[in-house]
This record gives sequence, C-alpha cells and structure tokens, in this order.
Amino acid sequence: MPVQMSESSQGSHGKGAGLGLALVSALAFGGSGVAAKPLIEAGLDPLHVVWLRVTGAALVMLPLAVRHRSLPRRRPALLAGFGLLAVAGVQACYFAALSRIPVGVALLVEYLAPALVLGWVRFVQRRPVTRAAALGVVLAAGGLACVVEVWSGLSFDPLGLLFALAAACCQVGYFVLADQGSDAGEEAPDPLGVIAYGLLVGAAVLTVVARPWTMRWSVLTGSAEMNGTVVPAVVLLAWIVLIATVAAYVTGVLSVRRLSPQVAGVVACLEAVVATVLAWVLLGEHLSAPQLVGGLVVLIGAFIAQSSTPAKNSAEPVASRGPDRELSARGTSA
Repeated sequence: MPVQMSESSQGSHGKGAGLGLALVSALAFGGSGVAAKPLIEAGLDPLHVVWLRVTGAALVMLPLAVRHRSLPRRRPALLAGFGLLAVAGVQACYFAALSRIPVGVALLVEYLAPALVLGWVRFVQRRPVTRAAALGVVLAAGGLACVVEVWSGLSFDPLGLLFALAAACCQVGYFVLADQGSDAGEEAPDPLGVIAYGLLVGAAVLTVVARPWTMRWSVLTGSAEMNGTVVPAVVLLAWIVLIATVAAYVTGVLSVRRLSPQVAGVVACLEAVVATVLAWVLLGEHLSAPQLVGGLVVLIGAFIAQSSTPAKNSAEPVASRGPDRELSARGTSA
C-alpha cells in the first residue's frame, strides 16, 4: 500500500510539472507576435524576421541535432515535412499576417487548424469523426466569423487574413504527414531531435526564400517602438529566438511527455489568449466586444475538438491522432 501511494504521488507530481511546462510553453509562444511586430514596423521584412528567428533557434539547438545525427537517414520525410510546414511555412505565413492584421486576430485564424484537420480526416481520408469534434469545428468557425467581423465586409486586410489561413493550412499539412508516419511501425523518433532538424531544414529553406543578404541589418542595431515605449531591437530578437522559439518548443515537448497529447493541446489554447492580452497591453491593439466573444468561442471550439480525440488504438470515430501533437509541439507560431 505505501508503494502504491508513492507511485500515485509521483504520478500527480509528474502531471503537475507537465501542466506547469505546458503553461510556460503557451506563454512563450504567445509572446512571439508582440516581439516580432515592432521589428517589422521598424523596417524588417516579415520573412527576414522569420529567418532570424528560425536560424537563431537552429544554432541553439544544433547540439541536439548532432546527438540525433541518425535521424536524417531514418526519417527524412518527417524532418522535411516538419521543416517545410511546421517551421518555415507556419511561421512565415503567421509573421506575414501579423504585419497586416492584429496579432490576436492572426493567431485566432490560425486556430482553425484543428477544424481543417477534421475536414481532411472526414472528407479526404473518409474516416468518421465524433459529434463533439464536429461541434467544436462549428463553434470555431462561428467564433472566427465574429473575430473578423464578417457582417462589416471583413474589417481587416484580406491579404493578412489569407496569410493567417495559410499558416493554419501549413499546420494541417504537417499533422497529416505526422499521422502517416506514425503508422510505419518504426520506433518513434525523439521529438527534440525532430525539432532540431526541423529548425535546420526550415533555416535552409528560408535562407533561399528570404535572401537575408538583402536585409536591413542596421535595424538590429537600433530600437523599435512598442506602443510608445522604445526597446532595443536586439532585445526583441533575443526574446523571439531564446524564449518564443527554443524555450517554447522544448517546454512544449516536455509537457506532452508528462501529459496526454489531448490535455497538452487544450492548454495550448491559452496561447491565443496570451497573444491577444499581450498585444492589447504592449501594442495597444484593442479588440471589440464581439471580437472578444468570438475569440472565446474559437477557443471553446478548439478545446472541444482537442478533448474529444480518442486514444490512438481506440475503435471510436477519430478527430485527429494523438502523436501529431507530440511531434509538432505546436510548431505554430506561434
């Protein structure tokens, strides 16, 4: 009996630590937009900010890539998918979106990804989905209509909304790739190794696309303005690389190891709340009451969709498979 109590105590401690790590990850990811937008407004191209973020994080994570140097030979498609979609695609589209629309709106649009994944599962793979998951999709879509204020003919830049939707689609592409890879019968790769190589692949792709040699490097030696407050540009860049990317990815992966992917995914919904609040306080980006209500409905829809995901080997209808979250650790944005 004492042994059982000890094991139960250890399990509770592990879950508590997992929830703490998941909250830290959501806070870290949520702060990326408010740090990046001042750099963009100071004169950096969104693609150049993404390149700096991904390349800096790749250099920090390089020791992990060396440690898992057999991964490119074992799972080249998975690493390419992570690098192209979950790293380069998601972040480039997200930063391009927030250069045109408020940070909170860009991230809430990106949270359509769970709904789009369900659409892929239901209509492309022709697999059934739970009623709760379908309800989550409907709520998320309805909430998004309030966020973008469709009754006023879209009050935001259409191109910015398109970029945000493209970020959501990039997330879907990676989820589908990871889902296919999980059925190969091979030993699951270490998520930290996948992240390290994904960042390296993303950095290589973005170097070709962003052409950093054309960047206005002088912006990094100056300052940027956050709603009237002057902040050194290099401080914002350090935050984006070390906190909003490296720390966010690592704590996200470690949290999933201690929690179920579904629980970690639900906690991840706080990322949108954090981003919206920080943008309100630090950037002065105020949202109207209908937009706030719509954002809450989007998060409720994402919550329902995530929490309705059955176990991997369950015979129940599916929403999206658990291992997707473990490998992606919200390669979002975010």
